[in-house]
Amino acid sequence: MAKDLCVLFESDSCLVLNKPPGLAVQGGEGVKVSLDSILSEKYPERPLLVHRLDRDTSGVILVAKTREAAACFSALLAGGQAKKGRSVIKQYLSVCSGIPKPERGSIRLKLEVRGSGGQKSEKESETRYKLVSAASADGIPCSLLELELGTGRMHQIRRHLARIAHPILGDDKYGDFSLNKKLRKICGLKHLLLHASRLIIPPVPNLVPEGLDIDAPLPEYFSPFTAPPQTR
Repeated sequence: MAKDLCVLFESDSCLVLNKPPGLAVQGGEGVKVSLDSILSEKYPERPLLVHRLDRDTSGVILVAKTREAAACFSALLAGGQAKKGRSVIKQYLSVCSGIPKPERGSIRLKLEVRGSGGQKSEKESETRYKLVSAASADGIPCSLLELELGTGRMHQIRRHLARIAHPILGDDKYGDFSLNKKLRKICGLKHLLLHASRLIIPPVPNLVPEGLDIDAPLPEYFSPFTAPPQTR
């Protein structure tokens, strides 16, 4: 795993990075290189993680440069509100199988979560989506979706889309395994097609006075799966 990080924005309070797929955010069993370990090597005072992306999800991730900033950003990203009551917006782009109907809507389904003591419970969860474009992967219908989190459960987008029978292409945990295998052969599918595309943080005095609106371009490996269907 390359240790060169793509920095999208930097200030005295934070860094915003474009995380590549396959890079774990934190270390753990079987993890040799993580975003956290790279940051500790590159910066004398290691920036602090304030939210997470799945290992296989690419895109925008924010880290704080001080403990005070980390506490503020963590609260905002966990659902807090900034100046004038405006909330943080986290947007994603994803390619899923099929075409959801309706083409714009909100998925509200309870998801099982595990508490700090290991207890399991079901929590309300919401993912808003809209169809960006219908697509075709070698004749197989699929969709490029824009998604926005209403809540932040683990693997929420992946689980929600799988539950409505439109799993994300390349998802090896909740996806359509036979379809993924087929697309690996015919289209070279190698990655989970889920990308954290945009992060909007409203103005916060002494932290981000002008606010942030940062986006990360869609990775090139999405291209074979975003082509419009051919008409005859």
